[in-house]
Amino acid sequence: MILYLLINYDISIQLLINKITNLVKNIMSGSLNKVQLIGRLGADPDIKQMVNGKSVARLSIATSQSWKDKNSGERKEKTEWHRIVIFNEGLVSVVQQYLKKGANVYVEGQLSTRKWKDEASGQDKYSTEIVLQGYNSSLTMLDSRNSKAGGDNLVSENKSSLPNENLNQDSSDLDDEIPF
Repeated sequence: MILYLLINYDISIQLLINKITNLVKNIMSGSLNKVQLIGRLGADPDIKQMVNGKSVARLSIATSQSWKDKNSGERKEKTEWHRIVIFNEGLVSVVQQYLKKGANVYVEGQLSTRKWKDEASGQDKYSTEIVLQGYNSSLTMLDSRNSKAGGDNLVSENKSSLPNENLNQDSSDLDDEIPF
């Protein structure tokens, strides 16, 4: 009986090891296209209608990195600009209603490069953008509704990417120009 249990135990362990090995091989041979950014809008969102009647939103988000220079001791900063394109209709309506220049946001999407022809020169051009489309995308507004000065960036009560009942408040506090 003990021999039978040891043999079954050994077979179960070996099967488990094989499954884990196959899982690791699948993960290693696969790929992942995911971008996560926290930054501020550099301009008001641009909302356009596509030919099929659906809306698309375009955002320009700035992310900054700062450090202290070892040689001079002075504070340095580098800002990167990112193009965000949103095809998800629920997110487009949130962007249109609630986001303005200077808003602090978290976005999660996929990196996409598209080819287009420059009409002036006739040359092929390429643009790389973060695309929010389908279920693999997310947009979270990080500005607190109660902080007009933008002093602290607490996550607001709307953590989802879809509007809810709490957002029926007057949005005049989002109309301020927020410098950054």
